[in-house]
Amino acid sequence: MGEEKNSLLWDEFIRAVQQEVKPAVGCTEPISLALAAALAASHLPGPAERIEALVSPNLMKNGMGVTVPGTGMVGLPIAAALGALGGDPHAGLEVVKCATPAAIEQAKAMLNRGAVKVGMAAGDDVLFAQATLFYQDRLASVTIAGSHTHVVKIVKDGDVIFDDRFASAAMENECVTEGYCLKQATAHQVYHFAVTGPLERMRFILEAAHLNDALSLEGLKGSYGLHIGATLQRQRQRGLLAHDLLSEILIRTTAASDARMGGAVMPAMSNSGSGNQGIAATMPVVVVADYLGCDEEKRIRALMLSHLMAIYIHSKLPALSALCAANTAAMGAAAGIAWLLEERYEPVAMAISSMIGDVSGIICDGASNSCAMKVSTGASAAYKAVLMALDNSCVTGNEGIVADDVDQSIANLCALASQAMCQTDTQIIEIMAHKAS
Repeated sequence: MGEEKNSLLWDEFIRAVQQEVKPAVGCTEPISLALAAALAASHLPGPAERIEALVSPNLMKNGMGVTVPGTGMVGLPIAAALGALGGDPHAGLEVVKCATPAAIEQAKAMLNRGAVKVGMAAGDDVLFAQATLFYQDRLASVTIAGSHTHVVKIVKDGDVIFDDRFASAAMENECVTEGYCLKQATAHQVYHFAVTGPLERMRFILEAAHLNDALSLEGLKGSYGLHIGATLQRQRQRGLLAHDLLSEILIRTTAASDARMGGAVMPAMSNSGSGNQGIAATMPVVVVADYLGCDEEKRIRALMLSHLMAIYIHSKLPALSALCAANTAAMGAAAGIAWLLEERYEPVAMAISSMIGDVSGIICDGASNSCAMKVSTGASAAYKAVLMALDNSCVTGNEGIVADDVDQSIANLCALASQAMCQTDTQIIEIMAHKAS
């Protein structure tokens, strides 16, 4: 019976990673709106002439200040217009990957004539995007909620042609009944699967390394966002940074985030609906594996440990909150790095606990170029926590929100984000909305 339960749990782990680790072009919040617009456009007999969109406050927060790939423009209106006029409705989070220069110009023209309106939606959905498109006397509306690609409603000319309001609740209840949900797992079970599970079922995770490594190299070549990675690289050449493993982790990880937030038309491999989380869970592990000259199996297992641990932690968080989830994803990276350096569970658990005692207070104040700075902070904290763990040192259960058990430490952190930080989130959104008015 134990083996059967283990097999079912491992199946759930694989399903979770396949669902949560996906390619995404651009910041996933405006891209979610672009996808809704692209899907709505597919139900119109001609090109959209006008767009009315509604988004949740948290999606508004994460869409106001981030560059939409290929456009050189920031914000949700250009995302909606580009999705409507140049998006691929079948491409998921890569919806704008193949948008043509002509479509980009048409989208900008739509904005210039004031034909795109984006407002704040009422309701309890943390992640919500609705795009209503008009062509002559026809209209089509698509609503996404719950996750960045989950379509819950399609309306065409006033008729509801699809309604999936109850599917998510049904799936969640079924998962709870079976008892194999990721939320109910433990960090040790995540670790055990990653380091002993069937390798062939994990091989797909190498694509995360390929995509995010390419994005990192692009970030070093161009002047994207705040170009932090490229700046650190230049300062290292000046001798102001040591040419060591830590600086390489910071430069390569941050450069990928620079490119992603700065509008590069290249996919990031995301984690839990975020490209930055995917980068934070991938690049530190890739850099350390390169440094150690690891073989393919060790790379696969370390990347699986990192991504699955990041998903496990994020499963206890709201989809969007006031807590910077790039830093919880970096806790996954700490797990992967710790295992690469010393193949035991104890350093993994210790490193995660130290990170919770270190970077748990970093807020998410919306997706923007400065996210790369937070990604850099998370990568640095991960490496520091690993070095402490290798010396048998970590933040203990006597300190702050950290408990003696790593799973309880994770639960404490996520409880803060889910409950006490709700007011923080509201205040952040109010500040940002005031700036935009």
